[in-house]
Amino acid sequence: MELVALRTFQAVVEEGGILAASRKLNTVQSNVTNRIRRLEEELGTELFFRKGRGLELAPSGRVLLDYARRMLLLERQTSSAVRQVGEGTGELRIGAMETFAALHLPKALKAVKTRHPQLELRVSTDTSSSLTEKVLSHKLDCAFVAGPVVHPDLQFEELVIEELVQICAKGTDPVLQPLILFRDGCAYRTRAIAWQRATGHAVADAMEFGTLEGILGCISVGLGWTLMPRRVVEQSPHAADLAIVTVPDNIGIVPTGMISLRETAPSAVLKTLSAAIVAVTTD
Repeated sequence: MELVALRTFQAVVEEGGILAASRKLNTVQSNVTNRIRRLEEELGTELFFRKGRGLELAPSGRVLLDYARRMLLLERQTSSAVRQVGEGTGELRIGAMETFAALHLPKALKAVKTRHPQLELRVSTDTSSSLTEKVLSHKLDCAFVAGPVVHPDLQFEELVIEELVQICAKGTDPVLQPLILFRDGCAYRTRAIAWQRATGHAVADAMEFGTLEGILGCISVGLGWTLMPRRVVEQSPHAADLAIVTVPDNIGIVPTGMISLRETAPSAVLKTLSAAIVAVTTD
C-alpha cells in the first residue's frame, strides 16, 4: 500500500470529490481515479459508492480513512524527525513575513548557524495567511506571523510585540491619498483597511506591492500611505522622508511570534531560533 495512494484517498474524502482532490494534489483527474481504483483492487473492497458524478464513503472507506490519517501523520512526523536530526545537522524550513524577515531574521539566523553550523536553513517570505497554510500542509517547519493565532493543529509562541504606525511622505495628507498594501493575506493589510474606514479617508482606493522596499519607496515620494511596524520605518533608508503617526492600540499593537505544528516533537533547533529572535528584539 503506497503512501501516495493513501494521500490521494484522504484528499478525495476531505475535498469532496475527484476534481477537487486533483486540484489540491496538483495532478490530473485520471491519476486520482487510477490511484483510488488500484487501492480498491489491492484491498479487495469498494471504498466509495458511486452516485452519478458524486462519491459517498463506503463503510470500508470509513475504516481506511482512520488508518490512513494515522499512517500519514506518522510519515510526516518521521520526515520531520529525519530533517531535524540531532542539534547540529538536518534541515529547517522557515517562513516569515517580509517585514519580520527584514527586521529580525538576519541576526537571529546568524546565531542559529553559530550554534548549529551543520544545519541547512531554508527561508521564504509570504503573507501571514499563506505561511499558516504552508505550516499546516507541512511545507514549512515553522513560520513567523502576526498573531494571535488560534488553531487546533498549531502552537503559537509569542516572541515580540510590533507597533504599527501610519506613514506617509512628509508634507502630504494621507486622507487624500490611496492606501498602499501588501497582497491579500497580509495581517497588516487587514488592520490598515480597518484604520482607513475608521478615519474616513476621502480616497478609498488601494495599490498593491509585493515588496517592502517598493511600498516604502513609493510612500516616500508621496504616492500613498500605509501602516508599517515602527522599527521597520525607523531603520529604513527612506526614514528621513516619512512622517510617522501613532494609531490606537487596537489597530497598532500586533503580537508576533512563531507557529509550528502541535504534532511535531519539540526541536532543539526551534528553541534556539525562538531564543535568538527574543535576544535580537530586546537588544
